[in-house]
Formats: sequence, C-alpha cells, structure tokens
Amino acid sequence: MNQVVRTALLSTLLPVLAFTSPAPQAEETIREDLHYIGLYGTLLNHRSAVEIVEVDDRRVRTTTEGWGSGANLVVGHHITERFHVEVRAGMGLEDADLRPKDAKLAIDYYASWYIGMHYPLTDYANVYGQFGFSHIQGEAKLTSAEAVEDFPGLSEDFPDSSFSVSWLAGLDFEILDHTYLVLEGGKLFEDTPSDINTFQFSGGLRYEF
Repeated sequence: MNQVVRTALLSTLLPVLAFTSPAPQAEETIREDLHYIGLYGTLLNHRSAVEIVEVDDRRVRTTTEGWGSGANLVVGHHITERFHVEVRAGMGLEDADLRPKDAKLAIDYYASWYIGMHYPLTDYANVYGQFGFSHIQGEAKLTSAEAVEDFPGLSEDFPDSSFSVSWLAGLDFEILDHTYLVLEGGKLFEDTPSDINTFQFSGGLRYEF
C-alpha cells in the first residue's frame, strides 16, 4: 500500500517540479575591460550668434544660428561595468551659414576626451552620459565689410579659445553581437566673445571587442 502511495505521489509531483523549476537565464555581456571603436556622423548647431540688424532705421542686436556637419572617430575603453573613458577625433564637413552670402562658420577639426557612466535599460539598450574637454580648430568666414560690421563678436580665430568643456548624453542599442547603434547629443564648446554655443548631435555604429 505504501509503495502504491509513494508511486502516486511521485507521478504527481514530478511534472509540477519540472514545470516550476527556473529556466536558465541568458548570460549577460560583461563589458568591463572591453575596448570599443565607433564612427559617427554629426550635425553641428551653432546657436546664439550675435547679429546687428537694421530695423526701422535703427541697428538692433539680435541672435541667429547655423547648422554644419562633421564626422567623428571614437576610441574607448570600459574601465568597469558602469564607467568608460574615450577619445574622439572629429572633422568638419560642411560649413554653417549664419547668412547665406557672406557669413559662415567652419570647423576644421576637433579632438575630445571624455569620462562617462552608462546604465542598462534592457539587455540590449543602454543610456549614458559623459563629461570632458575638447580642442577645436575653426574659423569664421566673413567675406564682406557688412558681415564684419554685423557680427561684432566674430573674427577669423573662431572659436576664440581652442579649449572648452564638453558633455554628451546618449542611447545605444545592440543590433548585432557587440555592435551598437548610437544616438546622442550634447554641447561641444562655447565661444565667449561671440556668445555662440555649439551643440553636437550624432548617430553611428560602435563595435566592442
């Protein structure tokens, strides 16, 4: 009788135990000590450029902006599971028009260093922020006497200081093993004499190895 009861109990419990046993979890990617390299296209937004315009026979101070473009090569290292450091080398591709005929801003090249923190949203997406410094080389192209007069804060040496604080915030998605689609935006530099703040908006691919 006891043998019959034990057999009946086992036959009842085994399917239940099999159903309730935890399934094996997918192994998480360990990012600590991984290196990465990326290539991003970038839009450069030059905001708050001071311009003097003629309004009702009066010269009035106002602001304008322009959009240029560039590209970034990114090389970095995950120093822990949450923190990373990176360097970037960028170049300008298209000048920004402040006034189509005679006022443009050109970024020749820039180099940046960042330290940042990233946080996983899912097993394939991360949000991150980073802070650092940039060296920028560019020029303001004012090709008429009127442009020189109307943009009093600009000179050929743009930006006035080649060293500036930079920051970025972004989101990445793993689309293939160790390959991420990156979308980000932030501030590249500020030019004090002209009050121009230049922001960067980038997208591209990053590979970790």
